Amino acid sequence: MPVLELEKEIIDEFEMFDNWMEKYEHLIELGKDLPLISTKHKIENNLIKGCQSKVWLHADSNKNVVSFYADSEAIITKGIIALLIRVLNNQTPENILQAELNFINEIGLTNHLSPTRANGLLEMVKQMKNYAYTLKIKNNLLKK
Repeated sequence: MPVLELEKEIIDEFEMFDNWMEKYEHLIELGKDLPLISTKHKIENNLIKGCQSKVWLHADSNKNVVSFYADSEAIITKGIIALLIRVLNNQTPENILQAELNFINEIGLTNHLSPTRANGLLEMVKQMKNYAYTLKIKNNLLKK
């Protein structure tokens, strides 16, 4: 499914909730369905720097599509990374790099996070885009 459609789906979901307590509960539920990272990938190099709590993120690629796996010790953070993975998982590097991820502001997430969690969210996005960029470069080198 295209990134914009996935973002619209999430925006519509969050509009169903009346307040941020319900939205946080939904985030926690989303975290329970997160494609978990293998224990062998729960290493220092896969930790997102700048997050308040520990968040591990790993990416694999197959046929120019990126698959993300993650885990976190904090339930809200786990829900946040689950949202990002829901939008960016199984996309091409180009789609990931071009994704503006407007849904984050549309659902009001940035306004309802502490400064350290907001910084962690930015770092998660940055790392996911770094994985995509690395894969894009690798693919371009293989084509030559």
